[in-house]
Amino acid sequence: MEGLVNSSGFTTIGTQFRLKKLAFVPTSSVQFTKSLYRNRSHVGIEQHQRSLKTIAASIQPVGAAPSSRSGNMLPSKEVLELWRKADAVCFDVDSTVCLDEGIDELAEFCGAGKAVAEWTSRAMSGSVPFEEALSARLSLFNPSLSQLQDYLEKRPPRISPGIAELVSKLKGNGTTVYLVSGGFRQMIYPVASILGIPLENVFANQLLFGSNGEFVGFDENEPTSRSGGKATAVQQIRKGHNYKVLVMIGDGATDLEARQPGGADLFICYAGVQHREAVAAKADWLAFNFEQLISALN
Repeated sequence: MEGLVNSSGFTTIGTQFRLKKLAFVPTSSVQFTKSLYRNRSHVGIEQHQRSLKTIAASIQPVGAAPSSRSGNMLPSKEVLELWRKADAVCFDVDSTVCLDEGIDELAEFCGAGKAVAEWTSRAMSGSVPFEEALSARLSLFNPSLSQLQDYLEKRPPRISPGIAELVSKLKGNGTTVYLVSGGFRQMIYPVASILGIPLENVFANQLLFGSNGEFVGFDENEPTSRSGGKATAVQQIRKGHNYKVLVMIGDGATDLEARQPGGADLFICYAGVQHREAVAAKADWLAFNFEQLISALN
């Protein structure tokens, strides 16, 4: 795979995409290599869009027994009005747009899945600062550039059932869609491509590698690399575009944090993959499938 060494000495991955500069997105953002899609023996995004739809359709969301505190499964009139008026919707990616936790999958691919998954559970429940959990998880397996490349070639993203239809519906209504994630750009750009979301609408972390492809850390300047970071990203998105109604959809504590003054007006907890009761109980709306959200737009 093509490797570039930027001015800070970190290796980034070559790309077929062109990114617009944003105020809080470093110009050295790690991107995808063209070679992933040139080699017919490898898995490419364009080659697998149809198969991904088949995968998503064949996988049912994880069932979860509604909590006794889940009175928010039936949205109020006010919540429905905000949902229908939204001019921007920000989606979490792991366990929301996608069926998996990206870092857990990469760790499993590198042989450290169980230990990392335990940390992910703690991070999503809000019991430890996100930046602490992110650093701890990565230190357990230190993914190299070659391992990341291999993973991206062999493991296409598994899209949640109904998300493509929901994104299409929102876009058809004139609503701008964003992906705001504590995951990594390298793993999220293919998801954005599949869903037709502009890459400049992706706000996430990025892995950094040395000149020999060794793992050296992650970009701590990304707002999503720390607790409260999704709230910061959402606030900047809203301020930058003067959105009147902005909605955040996700499953974790970091998504819930985005619902605050200057951020999201509405937090919808999607529990179709992971049902985190502490988060669900504080949501404006608790949904177990995306069809519910689509129907509410009709």
